[in-house]
Amino acid sequence: MNPRFDAILFDLDGTLLDTIEDLADCMNRCMNKRGFAEHGYDAYKLFVGDGVRNLAMRALSSEHRSEAMLDEIVADMRVEYAAHWADKTHAYQGIPELLADLASRGIPCAVLSNKPDDFTKAMVCRFFPHISFAAAYGARAGVPHKPDPQAALAIAHEMNVRPDHFLYVGDTSTDMRTAISAGMFPLGVLWGFRGADELLQYGARQLVAAPAEILKFILA
Repeated sequence: MNPRFDAILFDLDGTLLDTIEDLADCMNRCMNKRGFAEHGYDAYKLFVGDGVRNLAMRALSSEHRSEAMLDEIVADMRVEYAAHWADKTHAYQGIPELLADLASRGIPCAVLSNKPDDFTKAMVCRFFPHISFAAAYGARAGVPHKPDPQAALAIAHEMNVRPDHFLYVGDTSTDMRTAISAGMFPLGVLWGFRGADELLQYGARQLVAAPAEILKFILA
């Protein structure tokens, strides 16, 4: 019998939403304005997942990674992304139906992202307006980014659900490491930005190829 979980904590980018084209296009504009090399969408799938500063660092070549340049790129990226985060971003096929099904069954769900908190909340509201998430947080000042478990554990406390009763759903090694550190069940998705090898290497207990497969972990 599959384990039954009382709540689900979702990553956002690469798990609920396909955001890679908007992220890449915005960062490439930041690169282009300074005469730096641009990158393709597949490269950005490896760059994202650990916050905007790490994204900027990975997009920049090593000779340009000064703290001053990183500060400049991060500030510029916020302006670009604020104007363009919804140009191409969309929910993955099957995600709206999954969330609606979970809501109808009374399964509490939350979102935790390394994307800045204001963007995280705006995107959740824009793409899932009919879903009442118990919590939705992005990167905030004074709270360590994933894979530090602090934010995930705070969500568990806020929802009054034991961490080991959470199914943690994500698409990167960062998510799997967060889940393990928080004492949650790490479930890797195969439609996101990384592949099965990375997810398994960093602790995924099981993998799913389609959103509807997540239900089997709830409906034991």
